[in-house]
Amino acid sequence: MANKPLAKKDFGTDFLWGVSSSALQTEGAATVDGKGVSIWDEFVTQKKKILNNDTHFEAADFYTQYKTDIALLKEMGIPNYRFSLAWTRIIPEGIGEVNQKGLDFYHEVIDCCLEHGIEPFVTLYHWDLPQALENKGGWTNRAILEWFADYVRVCVTAFKDKVRYWMVLNEPMVFTGGGYFLGIHAPGKKGFKHFIPAMHHAVLCQAIGYNTIKAIAPEAQVGTTYSCSYVTPYSGKVKDKKAAHRVDALLNRLFIEPTLGLGYPIDALPFLKRVRQYELPQDKHLMQVSFDFIGIQNYTREVVGHSLFTPYIKAKIIPADKRKVFYTAMDWEVYPEAIYEMILKYDRYEGVKKILITENGASFPDELENGIVDDHHRSHFIKSYLEQVLKAKQSSTKIAGYFVWSLTDNFEWAEGYKQRFGLIHIDYATQKRTIKNSGWWYKRFLEGGEF
Repeated sequence: MANKPLAKKDFGTDFLWGVSSSALQTEGAATVDGKGVSIWDEFVTQKKKILNNDTHFEAADFYTQYKTDIALLKEMGIPNYRFSLAWTRIIPEGIGEVNQKGLDFYHEVIDCCLEHGIEPFVTLYHWDLPQALENKGGWTNRAILEWFADYVRVCVTAFKDKVRYWMVLNEPMVFTGGGYFLGIHAPGKKGFKHFIPAMHHAVLCQAIGYNTIKAIAPEAQVGTTYSCSYVTPYSGKVKDKKAAHRVDALLNRLFIEPTLGLGYPIDALPFLKRVRQYELPQDKHLMQVSFDFIGIQNYTREVVGHSLFTPYIKAKIIPADKRKVFYTAMDWEVYPEAIYEMILKYDRYEGVKKILITENGASFPDELENGIVDDHHRSHFIKSYLEQVLKAKQSSTKIAGYFVWSLTDNFEWAEGYKQRFGLIHIDYATQKRTIKNSGWWYKRFLEGGEF
C-alpha cells in the first residue's frame, strides 16, 4: 500500500468524512444568555489545575463566530461536522427549567450547517456536567440516570427533525478516570470511591441515552464514542505482558463490554468487583444496548511495563520521549498502526455493527507566519493514519467513517491553550481564523486528490 497513492475514492462512496469539536472547548460565552455553571467553570478557577491558569471562558468564541467557522467548513469541503451541546446552556441547573436561548443557539448552528450542506453529528455529553448536579454528587449519584435521561429528552425533542446522527457520551473512560479517579480533570475528585460509581452510572447512561433517543426519534442513528489506545508490552517478559493486558482492559474494554452483555472485565481487573455494591439486579440488562454505530477515538499507542508501585493495575506507561520515538506536542507517540489495530479490535466484537473514527489528530507547535501555518507534520500524521484506516477496511466491513480532531484550535482541558489540534488556527488575541496547510491538504484529499 505504501507504493500506492492515498485517495478518497479507495474508501468507497458511502464512507463518512468529517471533523469534530466540542462545546466547552470552543464556544466561550460562559456566562451569557442564561447559561449555567459547569464543573469546568468551577474547576478552572482553582490554582494550578490548568496550564498557565488558562480558562475556557472565551476559547475560540464559537458562540459568536459559528457562522464563520461553518463557512470555513464549507470552504474546506468537509461534509460532516461533529459537535456537542452544552448541558448548562440548555438546562442551566442541570434539571428543571429549560433555557430557550440555549435551544435557539443550537437551532441556529444546526440550521447553518444544513444551509451549507453539512450534516450535523451531535454529541450530547462532552464532559461539561452542570455544577448544580455535581453539588448533588454528579456522576457518583445514581440519580444522574434520571437527570441525564431528562436532558437527552429535551435535546432530542428539540432537534429530532434536523439531526439524524447522535452520540450519547464522549470518552467515558477519560471523564470518569480524569475527573473522578486521578483528579486532573473536573470535578477534581480522586480515588476508587468516586471512580467506581461514576464509571457504573456512565455505563448505564450510555444505554439510557440510546433508548431515550430511539423512543423519540426511532429513525435516528445513535452511537457513543470511546477513547482507545493500542497497548503493547515494553518487553517480552511475562510481567510486562500481564501489565499490558490489564491496561488494555482498563482503557479499551471497560465501557464497551458491559453494553454488549459481556459484563465488566473483572477477569483482568479484579478491583472492579467493587462495582457490585452499586449494582441493582436490573442493571445487567439495563446497561445492554445495540448501538447503530460506535465512535472510536485513537491518537497513539501506549507501551506498558510492570510496576510494583502502581496500585491495583501494577503497570506503568513508558513515555514516548523515553523510548526515543517521534511524538507530538502532547508527548504522544506517532504510531499510525495503532488505529489499524484498534479498528480490528472493535471489529471482532460481534455486537458492534458499525465503526466511525470520531476523533484522530495531532497537536504540534504551530506558528502563523505571513498568513500561513505550515503544519506539514499534521498533514503527514493524517495521511499516515488514513493509510492504516484504509488497510483496516480491507479486513473490516464495519469501518465507515473518519473525523479529524479538531476543526479549530481550542481549549485543551488541563493543557489550556498550549496544545493546538485544529485544522484552523486561532489567534486568541484577535479571534482571527486561518486555515492551516493541513486544512488545505484535507480539502484537496476530499476533492479527490491523490497523495
